[in-house]
Amino acid sequence: MPKQTSKTGTSNSKQRSQNAVSKQSTGSTASKQNTGSVTKPSAQDGANGQSARVQGKPSARRAAQQAAKQQKQQQLQRDRRSGRITLFSFVGAGIIILAAIAGFVIYNQQNQASSTETVVNSAYPPVDNIYCDALEQTVYHIHAHLSIYINGSLSPIPANMGIASDGSCYYWLHTHDTTGVIHIESPTQKDYTLGNFFDEWSTHFSSLGFPTQLASTNGWQVWVNGKPYSGDFRNITLTAHELITLAYNSPGVKPDTVYAWNGL
Repeated sequence: MPKQTSKTGTSNSKQRSQNAVSKQSTGSTASKQNTGSVTKPSAQDGANGQSARVQGKPSARRAAQQAAKQQKQQQLQRDRRSGRITLFSFVGAGIIILAAIAGFVIYNQQNQASSTETVVNSAYPPVDNIYCDALEQTVYHIHAHLSIYINGSLSPIPANMGIASDGSCYYWLHTHDTTGVIHIESPTQKDYTLGNFFDEWSTHFSSLGFPTQLASTNGWQVWVNGKPYSGDFRNITLTAHELITLAYNSPGVKPDTVYAWNGL
């Protein structure tokens, strides 16, 4: 009887030992499985991360392309503005150069005319740099008309004003008759004024009845081509077919608006 008890105890001890080993093995396997699930990413997680990276790349590329396009447009705008500024600069410079050339040519012509002019008759020297030449000039040839009213009456413009009494020379501003037509015949094209005409008249031809009232610009009414003129009438530039009306102490005078030039 005692021997059987010992065998049974030994058998039970072996069984318990096997159960313990089995539990340890099971725990170790579970531990390995748990450890793998924490440290090793799943295939699905890797796919998701890669997809996010792939989706992010085109967005960054598009942003870079848009930035480059915008920068290019801004550069084109700057280039256009720069081109316009350059063009305007060239145009402005061209205008200035042409004006300078024109001024030089006119100045040179005037100086040449003055340097080549000579006093034909010592009794008729230049007036306001206007010479009395042996022949009438034709380079610049225009006509203006002048009417003068004094105290309500028409004061005629004398004939041959600006022409030497012996016919030896002609000032560039002169008359041929009493119609009031002023002949402007000059070797160069330049502006002449009504004051130049009156200076000739008062200086060398006062015997032809220069009105003393013309010595002052006060008390006069003035019209140019039928329109009132408020400035100094001596500064009126003589132009082709211009109609000038002066009235001193002459209310009710009607200014000239038409004249029969008859080919002049």
